[in-house]
Amino acid sequence: MAQLKVELKRGLSGLTASQLGSVKGLGLRKRHQVVIIEDTPSIRGMINKVSHLVSVEELEG
Repeated sequence: MAQLKVELKRGLSGLTASQLGSVKGLGLRKRHQVVIIEDTPSIRGMINKVSHLVSVEELEG
């Protein structure tokens, strides 16, 4: 399955509760933290909700 490398580029202050929940659901807690997660439709939805806060790179695998 494809994997995604997601990095939190901006801080968490000033986010709405929905955006904060999406960031935490992705497993991100601090700026510049990187997580590698499976590429699923639900993960893509969370990324789309906070696309202005994260950078995403697709990994082959």
